[in-house]
Amino acid sequence: SFKSYENTQNTSDTNLNKRTKSIYTPLELQFLEMKKQHKDAVLCVECGYKYRFFGEDAEVAAKELNIYCHQDHNFMTASIPSHRLFVHVRRLVAKGYKVGVIKQMETAALKAAGENKSSLFSRKLTALYTKSTLIGEDILFQINLLDDSLDVEDVTTDVPDNYLLCISENGENLKDRKKGDIVIGIMAIQPTTGEVIFDSFRDCASRSELESRILYLQPVEMILPSSLSDQSEKLISSITSM
Repeated sequence: SFKSYENTQNTSDTNLNKRTKSIYTPLELQFLEMKKQHKDAVLCVECGYKYRFFGEDAEVAAKELNIYCHQDHNFMTASIPSHRLFVHVRRLVAKGYKVGVIKQMETAALKAAGENKSSLFSRKLTALYTKSTLIGEDILFQINLLDDSLDVEDVTTDVPDNYLLCISENGENLKDRKKGDIVIGIMAIQPTTGEVIFDSFRDCASRSELESRILYLQPVEMILPSSLSDQSEKLISSITSM
C-alpha cells in the first residue's frame, strides 16, 4: 500500500489508491506521510486507548508479537492496548527492529471543546527506540511491577545493556591512505548509565587495533561516517555478520 501511495502521489494529486480503487482515509494519509519520513522503523500509532500498526508494520507486529492482523480498508492493521505499549516495544527492539512511537498531541476532551473537534487528531513521532537507546519512559516498567496486570517476564528483556559506538577516520596524508594506515577515533556511550569511552589511535591496513576495541566493547549499534575506508568497512562487515 505504501508503494502504491508513492506511485499515486507521483502521478496525481488525488487521494485515490489505484490498486484498491478506494479512497485513503485521513488516518491512512497521516500514517503514510509519517512513514515516508521513517521508512526503516516499525511505527506504533496512538489511536484512542490503543496503538495501531499499519501495512507491513502490522504484518511484522503480528508475526513477532503473536497478535491478530486483518485487512482494514487499504491496509493490513493490528493493535495493542496503550498500557502494554512498552512491553511490545521492548520485544520488537530485542528482535532487531527500530520502533517509532507516534502519539496524539491533543486529548479527546480538549479536542471536543475546541473549534477543530470534527478534524483528525494531530500526531507526531515522540520516540524512536533501538537496541542501544531503549531508555526514558521504558524505565517506568520497573514501577509497574506492582501492577497485577503485568507479569515479571513482561518487564524483563533480551535487549543487552551495551554500547552505542561511533567511529571516525582521518588519513593524514595521501601516502598513508594508499598504504591503508589511518588515524581512527572512537566514542562509545552507554545511554542507560551515561558512561562514555573515547580513544584515538593509529591503525595499520589490517585494522587490528580497531578490531580489538570493537570486540572488547561488543557494541549493539554502530554509527559510521558516510565514507569509510575499504579496510575498515571489510572488518566491520565481517564482525557484524557474525
